[in-house]
Amino acid sequence: MIAHHPHSPASVLLGLCRLIRRLCHVDDSTHSSRSDTVARVDCRSRWAATLLFVLLAANAAPAAPVTDYFHLCTRKQVERINRGLAGKLLDYTANHDGDYRICSAALGQKRDMYVYLPPRYDGITAFPVMIWMHGFGQDEKTFLDFVTVLDEGIREGRFPPMVIAAPDGSIRGKPSLINNGSFYMNSKAGRFEDYMFEDVWGFVQRNFRIRPEREAHVLAGASMGGYGAFAIGFLHRESFGVLAGILPPLDIRYADCHDSYFRPYDPNCVMERDHLRRQRVIGRFYHGLVLVRERRLTDPLLGRHPPDGLQSLGPVNPVEMLVAKNIQPGEFAMFVGYAGRDEFNLGAQAEHFLDVARQRGIRPATAYVPEGRHRTSTGKELLTPFSHFLCKALLPYVPPGTCLKCDADATMTGRPGKFIYTPLSSFGDLPFVPGGQRLP
Repeated sequence: MIAHHPHSPASVLLGLCRLIRRLCHVDDSTHSSRSDTVARVDCRSRWAATLLFVLLAANAAPAAPVTDYFHLCTRKQVERINRGLAGKLLDYTANHDGDYRICSAALGQKRDMYVYLPPRYDGITAFPVMIWMHGFGQDEKTFLDFVTVLDEGIREGRFPPMVIAAPDGSIRGKPSLINNGSFYMNSKAGRFEDYMFEDVWGFVQRNFRIRPEREAHVLAGASMGGYGAFAIGFLHRESFGVLAGILPPLDIRYADCHDSYFRPYDPNCVMERDHLRRQRVIGRFYHGLVLVRERRLTDPLLGRHPPDGLQSLGPVNPVEMLVAKNIQPGEFAMFVGYAGRDEFNLGAQAEHFLDVARQRGIRPATAYVPEGRHRTSTGKELLTPFSHFLCKALLPYVPPGTCLKCDADATMTGRPGKFIYTPLSSFGDLPFVPGGQRLP
């Protein structure tokens, strides 16, 4: 018998095969109708096509986003999730029975979104609010896994109670392994920044009882969503005061002074790229077996041959926005969680961002996973310091009587050495060390 590494391509494909059968199963406890049979056959056909696509186009994207396809073909999922929550998950999607999507004037179409309401939400008491943005190749359905973790943290006092909106930020309105990263920016793919601020944020403000202070308004996300949190936050600083990214790309034009993308960050050898090289490799997974090229991200946003190359990304590049937008110390509470072995080299981007921020007197909270990669497992490791950061940042704005365990001993439950966390209150006392090390 061949033993597969849990994250190997073979294991991913084996998992896909098993999930075709499991996720396309119709409940035998009910009377199976002809429509159920047709739906089951159609589901298996789509899964088979997805599996074939992965086999033939492995260099299109890393294997991690494939997990988002696991959310297809589910029934009554929201009801099952809500039975295990202390809060409540609201469905503004077309993923389940019925179409409850919100209207987006910016995109000219309906869009999916989930909204989580914390325990004790009564429509009268105001709560903090967070807009959670998913990563590349995913859509809003990834929140269905995340919501149970957040709800448990709120019940145990490790996570501040808040209203959480999780909108769809995919280009096509569904998860895709290629050409599906809006990066929540206005681009050739659509007015996604306007969609997030005007449509999503406007919907949340109109329909839910939230605190009015910008310091109680959180933008957060993973990977591409982490980029969106900082870019949109800097663009709309009057509305949001807390920004957080887990494995975020914070310097989307990064290279060293020799135009090498994968070199570690060196403060004496760094540049912002102007020239677009569509075939440049920007992601290496499974020892180079799976490669992600720059065109997969830039073609939908900029077109195949933009006349100004990457220069148009400068105004929406978080590290450059620190200077261009004159971001001030104390203006935002920021959290950056990054990994030492990120397959997109986003750790180097994070360190450049943190170094520029430090030079301006800005001290974000940071969490660094030395052996972490650009994977869900590393993201989960970073949830512990992320919850501690939010607990501290939002403590003045939670409803009276809320019991929060914001002390580090109560929240730092990871195994020793798994990550190095620099809290918001003490980052300013710690020196920056190039190469990704944070002194404890």
